[in-house]
Amino acid sequence: MPNITAIIFDYGNVLIEWNPRYVYNRYFHNDPKGMERFFKEVDFMGWNALQDKGRSFKEGVADLSAQFPHHAHLIQAYHDHWKDSIGVAYTDTVDIMKHLKAKGYPLYGLSNWSAETFPYAREKYDFFDLFDGMVISGEVGYVKPEPQIYHLMLEKIGKPAEECLFIDDSLPNINQANTMDFNTIHFSSPEQLKQDLIQLGLL
Repeated sequence: MPNITAIIFDYGNVLIEWNPRYVYNRYFHNDPKGMERFFKEVDFMGWNALQDKGRSFKEGVADLSAQFPHHAHLIQAYHDHWKDSIGVAYTDTVDIMKHLKAKGYPLYGLSNWSAETFPYAREKYDFFDLFDGMVISGEVGYVKPEPQIYHLMLEKIGKPAEECLFIDDSLPNINQANTMDFNTIHFSSPEQLKQDLIQLGLL
């Protein structure tokens, strides 16, 4: 069994549901294929990743609208209605965090998130108080799976990667962590996470 002395959680779709489609349902009523064509045409996820890396929404909206002026209203809509992209908290994952905290494990957060929008989520959900520290990509200028952000996380924790367990729903993020000797769990559901933690002897 690995000697785990710190546990790191991703946020989006591990602790909190995030789906930009919730913003666009009002614009693509009963047209999910049209929504997906829009996402693909403007490379929505690639564009959004730059806000996660520290670019302001104002600049991001202006840049993408200049490239796709016929979609300018849709691009602006994500900024205007970003809060709608946040769904429910995964209470079963939060309960797991509480159990780990009660057992004495330090908890940390490592998330790709815009510095502009994260404060909204931070204020809305009190489970963030469980964390001993966190690294938010938009605040540091690096995003997962860039290795620099993992190094920043390790500096904050003050422990080697071999003693850290990293939990994330993104396989590229998990793969990068594996190359750096983190212990990892590729998250798919709270039930799966619980079973994996039991197998590691942490629960």
